[in-house]
Amino acid sequence: MAVRAEQRGCEARAEWIWRSRLTHWSRGFTLIELAVTLLVLSLAAAVVVPGIGRSIGSVRARAEISGFAAYLRAAREQAITRGEAQSVRLDPETRSLVITAADSEAVRSSRSFTYLMRIESDPPDALTVTFAPLGFSNGATFRILAPGNRHYLVTVDPLTGRVSSRLADS
Repeated sequence: MAVRAEQRGCEARAEWIWRSRLTHWSRGFTLIELAVTLLVLSLAAAVVVPGIGRSIGSVRARAEISGFAAYLRAAREQAITRGEAQSVRLDPETRSLVITAADSEAVRSSRSFTYLMRIESDPPDALTVTFAPLGFSNGATFRILAPGNRHYLVTVDPLTGRVSSRLADS
């Protein structure tokens, strides 16, 4: 009997300790703890959000540059597969590229670019690139000014017709 009474006493103490800890943990957070947490989160957001905005603009610019270069590559591919010269004409005012057969004015395809980019050819009057059926071209260099004052160069090699793009040294 004494052992059983002692067990009940131990069980009662254990239950009392468990209930006191439960009520201590279930009280919640104080107003100061919540205010400090919100302050830390708002400071972290103030630091991170502007960087995300800049990186999104940079990603969009790179996508436009890649699209510009891919369009030139597609014209080269058409010249090779069709066995006839293809011309790509740049219209800087409308920010568009137009593919035509070299001996025709019929438009095969066209592509417009975002109004945020300014496209210039080097030299300024060389607005047309012609790709021959063997893959070579007359060569061209395009300077593209993207948002954030970033300059990109898209070049067409005259010997191989290879199109490459890179961030220019400003």
